[in-house]
Amino acid sequence: MKVIIAEKPSVGRELAKVFGANTRKDGYIEGKGYSFTWAFGHLLQLAPPQEYGYYGWRRTNLPMLPQKFKLSIRKVKTKDGFVEDPGVRKQLDIIQKLFDEASEIIVATDAGREGELIFRYIYSYLKCKKPFKRLWISSQTDEAIKDGFRNLKPGSEYDTLFSSAHCRSVSDWLVGMNATQALSLSAGGKDVLSLGRVQTPTLAMICARYLEIKNFVPKIYYQIAIQVDKDGQVFKAISADSFDTKEAGEEVFAKVRDVASGFAAGAQIVDVEAKPRKEPPPLLHDLSSLQQEANKKYGYTADQTLGLLQNLYESKLVTYPRTGSRYIGDDVFATVPQLISSLLEHPAFGKQAGNLQEAKLTKRSVNAKKVTDHHAVLITGVKPTHLSKDHQAVYDLVAGRMLEAFHQECIKEITKITVESEILFTANGTVIRSAGWRSVFNDTEDDKKDEDNTALPKVKKGEELPLADKALLEKQTKPKAMYNEASLLKALETCGKDIEDEELRDAMKDSGLGTPATRAAIIETLLTREYIIREKRNLVPTAKGLAVYEVVKDKQIAQAELTGQWEKRLEEIRSGASVQEFKAEILDYTRNITQELLVAGISLGQKPEQKANSNATDLVEPEINSK
Repeated sequence: MKVIIAEKPSVGRELAKVFGANTRKDGYIEGKGYSFTWAFGHLLQLAPPQEYGYYGWRRTNLPMLPQKFKLSIRKVKTKDGFVEDPGVRKQLDIIQKLFDEASEIIVATDAGREGELIFRYIYSYLKCKKPFKRLWISSQTDEAIKDGFRNLKPGSEYDTLFSSAHCRSVSDWLVGMNATQALSLSAGGKDVLSLGRVQTPTLAMICARYLEIKNFVPKIYYQIAIQVDKDGQVFKAISADSFDTKEAGEEVFAKVRDVASGFAAGAQIVDVEAKPRKEPPPLLHDLSSLQQEANKKYGYTADQTLGLLQNLYESKLVTYPRTGSRYIGDDVFATVPQLISSLLEHPAFGKQAGNLQEAKLTKRSVNAKKVTDHHAVLITGVKPTHLSKDHQAVYDLVAGRMLEAFHQECIKEITKITVESEILFTANGTVIRSAGWRSVFNDTEDDKKDEDNTALPKVKKGEELPLADKALLEKQTKPKAMYNEASLLKALETCGKDIEDEELRDAMKDSGLGTPATRAAIIETLLTREYIIREKRNLVPTAKGLAVYEVVKDKQIAQAELTGQWEKRLEEIRSGASVQEFKAEILDYTRNITQELLVAGISLGQKPEQKANSNATDLVEPEINSK
């Protein structure tokens, strides 16, 4: 009997259906010489501190640095505290029985870092020694599943993936457990103040932006606007210079030669620039860029989008969702014309799909060297039926981006007119000559939202024209915008650096904060810990979050770039880099931040008399998300 283990029951049932296995048992399905069983996500976790002899929360325990990490069954909260999940224990016993009887084990957990970790922890906990093979697929369509089973890989090919996943798990435990206890104890031990390897620098980014905006002092300045008349077509131009005081602005304003001042030709055209600009199509979506787009267009949270996308994946409608790549290889590119054809009857995209059938497809998103564990998110060609409004919206984002990515460039003409009337003024305008990829969602107006002119008339250098009107404008400088989920996800990719160019931003992903698969969970963790709240679409720190930030902002644990470098190291371990070197660095780091925080937390309001007794402080240990 061959045993196939999936990550969750729904996927196990789908795999069994493809193979025609339909005999349902308790915790698995049997048939055709196979047994299909499953986990429920993470059944096992690294054991809590008490299992290494660290009882209670005491300074004398810190830093907690287990020589060897143990695994324990996932806990659930009851009136008696946290106890083993009986459902998990039961499922592990079922998997143990199946593994003992198996002639071959096939791993069909999600094809990624966490999926590998889920299986390997089960395999290790059950002390299984049998060799196993790996199913590695990017789509849940029947054909993709069958093709994957025809091309199973030896499990050993994914040993470095497991090493990367285990190092991530260990580093999160070490940093999260020690930092949380150190800060909580030094602050007096009344509240649990959760810190984490990725959670804390993310909180720091949100708090720093909030405080920057709160402390921002707007500066008033003045500009002059003129209305230039070209044969009845009036366009607006703004002074190239600004004025710090109203008096300075008024002095120049009085000299501007408009019609009301008795001038028939108050302005002279001193320069006209009209430059064509080719705007390349966007790259295909990975999870992070799709979450950003869904937040901008529909207000979906990152977690909502991931859930909707996962549902579409399990319904065979889109490819693997937790990808960090925005590229495909030539093999997948060969299937794109067929995928485009599947959209010919789509009510919004049918016309564009038809146009693309006759065109040469752009290959900007085709680069096998930039494909990581999985290629970019694509539709599968399976036609959706009876989708909810939200599922349809996310499906359309994937389908529409696929059409955009293989479409032609958008060709614009950028015009800048320089006008002289006492001082220099400029007028800007954009004309779309060929919409190209922008026609898919018909967003050709996006780039014009900050322009004062929808269209500019034809004018010549040296031409003299009347000014229909003039105005002195009072303006003020503005702070950066608050983080919302879209802008935060974008910032996490580059550790807070403002990088607009999507290819450069994509190149920095390996050193970003977290991964596309974990960033939604980090945001939800901060919300659960009551460090931040959602105000409309913005992410705003609470008083608790700001208090923690004030203590840690200058500490290593809050440094986004340092944590980002760790993420890069984890990817290097995936490629064979030293595990021991990474673990040694994490241990040193843990010792340092624990010592820092044992001192720093006192500033969170601990009374002098509490400080004297802090060595004896114990807390009942809560469940901690250590990321």
